[in-house]
Amino acid sequence: MVQVCLNGTRSAADGVGVPLSPAELARSAAEAVAAGATEIHVHPKTPCGHDSLSPRVLAAALEAIRARVAVPVGVTTGAWAEREPAVRLGRVRAWSVLPDFASVNWHEPGAEEVAAQLLAMGVGVEAGIWSGTDAAGRFAASPLGPRVLRVLAEVTDPDPGTAEATAHALLARLGPAHGRPVLLHGEEGGAWPVLRLAGRLGLATRIGLEDTLFLPDGEPAASNARLVAEGLVQYGSVRRSP
Repeated sequence: MVQVCLNGTRSAADGVGVPLSPAELARSAAEAVAAGATEIHVHPKTPCGHDSLSPRVLAAALEAIRARVAVPVGVTTGAWAEREPAVRLGRVRAWSVLPDFASVNWHEPGAEEVAAQLLAMGVGVEAGIWSGTDAAGRFAASPLGPRVLRVLAEVTDPDPGTAEATAHALLARLGPAHGRPVLLHGEEGGAWPVLRLAGRLGLATRIGLEDTLFLPDGEPAASNARLVAEGLVQYGSVRRSP
């Protein structure tokens, strides 16, 4: 499974290829699915380009994307979109159009409350376990662990020379991960080394303009579809290696 992460916290300053509006997200999602993406992860944005958990903003993005593709669509619940845990939880409770899944960063305050609310609403939870945080330990002790859709092992080390080692250390800290599937991905300079590691380990992965703006050779990526197409090549090549 190769998920496409359409935009993340990026803005128009990162380039014209980063989709922000519902129409841009829908077009980019359709192109990425045509290139081989099997799931979509998106950060719905306000008209000013800020990440938002607003029911209205979320609904507009989800409805536009679902009008173009039939694959599962997930969203962020990152604390940067709503820093106060109680307000963040209230936003999630107020969603009227529901995503198929949502990522919850387990190191953030209020994470378990948000995850429990999503599960009660029938929304799948991706447990975001970031390297460099105490999330793995918190998740190991969580009674919600066996109920999540998957574990999102997020390697925040942007150094291509060390990201793979950081990924191995993160996976070791995760251990059995309550028996849940693991999606492994990196970011910036670490995006491609970690994607190839996921291929070697047979784990799900993701790629997109949220994680990197560049192809493996350093060329700027023109679109999410281009990243997905190259990601499938990179992933498949290491899977075929002896």
